[in-house]
Amino acid sequence: MKVFALVDCNSFYCSCERIFRPDLRNVPVVVLSNNDSSIIARTKEAKALGLQMGDPYFKVRRHLEKHGVVAFSSNYALYADVSNRVMRTISTLVPAIEVYSVDECWCDLSGVTGDLEQLGLEIQKRVMTWVGMPVGVGIGPTKTLAKLAQWAGKKWPATRGVVSLLDPERQQRLLKLAPVGEVWGVGRKLSSQLETMGIKTAFDLASADPRHIGKMFSKVLERTARELSGEQWLDLHEAPEPKKEIVCSKMFGRRVFDIEELRQSVAAYTTRAAEKLREQSSVCSELFVSVQTSQFDDPSSRYWNGVRIPLMTPTADTRDLILAAGQGLQEIYRPGVAYSKCTIQLGRLSQLEGLTQDLFAPKPRRNADQLMATMDLVNQRFGRGALRVASIPAEAGWAMRREMLSPSYTTSWRDLPRAR
Repeated sequence: MKVFALVDCNSFYCSCERIFRPDLRNVPVVVLSNNDSSIIARTKEAKALGLQMGDPYFKVRRHLEKHGVVAFSSNYALYADVSNRVMRTISTLVPAIEVYSVDECWCDLSGVTGDLEQLGLEIQKRVMTWVGMPVGVGIGPTKTLAKLAQWAGKKWPATRGVVSLLDPERQQRLLKLAPVGEVWGVGRKLSSQLETMGIKTAFDLASADPRHIGKMFSKVLERTARELSGEQWLDLHEAPEPKKEIVCSKMFGRRVFDIEELRQSVAAYTTRAAEKLREQSSVCSELFVSVQTSQFDDPSSRYWNGVRIPLMTPTADTRDLILAAGQGLQEIYRPGVAYSKCTIQLGRLSQLEGLTQDLFAPKPRRNADQLMATMDLVNQRFGRGALRVASIPAEAGWAMRREMLSPSYTTSWRDLPRAR
């Protein structure tokens, strides 16, 4: 019998901030989105104060200060590194894992003997001991039931954060208790539609005719209903499918008018997109660059434009991609406009392995692959941006605003914690 476990980090972004700040263990903490605009993560203490996801920071700032809430800017370098450490730690205890998101992974427990709830507690203990991250574990015969079990672990603290639904009776009890909106993939709008049909709980959905559900809604929801009833339709994917396109898009920390600053931002975003491209051993044959003003600007002054640049030779060379992006920017730049955002999209991706070279295409740069690999290695070891192309400044005035950024404790030598 197939057995899956879902391991989910609790309040992941906030928990990452607490790892090197034990003084914040019982203090309400929130993490803010790009440019410190709104709340995107909360601890349970912050939730108890009524803070909601998406609350604009400028509106709740005084409320946070009044109640001693500690706010952090998003520290993506820290979060990515902690995520990698969590996944590596979990993989020491289970046969195989599938990384589902930055804070979740599926585990294949098929064939594992012994008490699986005890194994879940051991996963909790090891991740906390080795990384300092609290996690919950849900176990079930299908991915959808494992996800529901993980929700139950958060809902009822008496479970200690580990719930197994391998027992059919326990499975049925939870299905009857769980609102249909808590089922994996059933959002607010869909749950409202289901409730009008009398499907109010996970048990109702599991008991419904799956073919009728498929006709009424979608094959995806039909599959979900079947998984809730114990039919396994989703398997573990140890190696994620390569992305079909890669996008790097961020709001600027302030309005940008000068084309030279736009070139810097385009080079920086293209560099990051190229790094992601090489991470999955891909090359791209097309690049799309766009710039835009804020959606809150007066309609008469709004501007958006983008251009698609075909590449003569598929490449993952940061230098070639920056050149193409710069050419595209030159076409769409309009003087006097207050730009607030730039987007780089790499398309028509293909895997480097097995790629057939065009005999009539220009020869690639000499030792380009080795140079890019060396740059990636240096940046992995010393922190992103340690080695970069000359067109990207060390300190950019247009960079994303992060006034409450914590140190990158694990990815930057200068931020290494010091014992006193």
